[in-house]
Amino acid sequence: MAIPTVRVGVIGAGNVGAALVALLLDPTRRVALEDAATASLEVVAVAVNDPTKPRPGVPAALVTGDAAALAQHGDIDVLVEVAGGLAPAGDLIEAALRRGVSVVTANKALMAQRGTELARLAHAHGADLFYEAAVGGAVPILRALRTSLAGERIERVIGIVNGTTNFILSKMTDGGLDYDAALAEAQERGFAEADPRADVEGFDAAAKVLILASLAFGTELRDETISREGISSVRAFDVDFARKAGYVIKLLAVAQRHGEHGLSRSVYPALVPVDHPLAAVHGAMNAVFVEGTVAGPLMWLGPGAGGGPTATAVLGDILDAARNRVAQRHDVPFLVDDTLERVPAGELSSVYYVSLDVVDQPGVLAAVAGTFARHHVSIQSMEQSGVGEEARLSFVTHHAREADMAATVAELATLEAVDSIGARLRVIDGGA
Repeated sequence: MAIPTVRVGVIGAGNVGAALVALLLDPTRRVALEDAATASLEVVAVAVNDPTKPRPGVPAALVTGDAAALAQHGDIDVLVEVAGGLAPAGDLIEAALRRGVSVVTANKALMAQRGTELARLAHAHGADLFYEAAVGGAVPILRALRTSLAGERIERVIGIVNGTTNFILSKMTDGGLDYDAALAEAQERGFAEADPRADVEGFDAAAKVLILASLAFGTELRDETISREGISSVRAFDVDFARKAGYVIKLLAVAQRHGEHGLSRSVYPALVPVDHPLAAVHGAMNAVFVEGTVAGPLMWLGPGAGGGPTATAVLGDILDAARNRVAQRHDVPFLVDDTLERVPAGELSSVYYVSLDVVDQPGVLAAVAGTFARHHVSIQSMEQSGVGEEARLSFVTHHAREADMAATVAELATLEAVDSIGARLRVIDGGA
């Protein structure tokens, strides 16, 4: 008996798009894909900005320069968007969904800003919207949250979801490099852009934690700013202090419940205990650690970027969309929990590590300690080391409010004896 055909259009033929087309056209995988999709997958067209540019692995007969025509009028069942950016990607996806065409995308920025709106539009027109590859590359965390853990009450999600920053911090930890040298190596090896701010300042991770929280807790995906800190202030000295104290430094994306209706979502560098599973995530790898009330701690680990790994996540979504088309059904969008209230970042509490360089003279330590005390931040331990005519002070606090810690650091910066303030890092508890 002949099986049905699901027609696929692809927008974008960069690293991910080209790898995806190669997977879809691989004759050795045809039977496996047909079994998984319950249909034959036919690539109808691949839309690119410059159709005259050679695209290794992409047959020239499939290439088109008219992405709008593919989305708005093409004879397709599933549209794949792997070009990125907010525009025109958002308009193209919206046009396809309004026609009842299912959409698969890897566009984290767009999903973080318009995900709920587009999911509702898909539902209204009997189509699917899948975006597994928007978080964690090949790591299938969104599918797990959407299906396997749908009945679980999740308390916290902690992710290493940016391969660039994890590579940099790994080089600082394992290779003894300072921040600038580690960043330069990341750029040389293609892990970091020439302008790395989206990665190192936490913008990329912020978009991903919004997506994770939407499925873990039911928050709405809309244009929203969350608490975000990057890694550019982390120094080799901080990494060395962390190592000696039994920690490693990681950039974390964290979404967490507070009571019945409170929720926080933030991105920050933190000291992670060496015996925590996330501490063993090295290089450009990604990992997501989930704490549930019944299932307990769970972790997913895998490549967070790259054409091949990301393309496998996109392909998984295509197979889901194809099965639904054949069955004449579509997935219902996640429900938004309107009872959740955002907990202001200043009200959150943590143990903190902070380092500063001061003039090595009598009375400085008392002045610094007095600043902590004035803002109700209790010091748990302090380490001092000499640096010529200066001293470097490293403090670990007891639990303190973020607002109080921020006020402490702000006042420390005004002290005449303080030359510079280094990193201010949260300390993740061992049971995280």
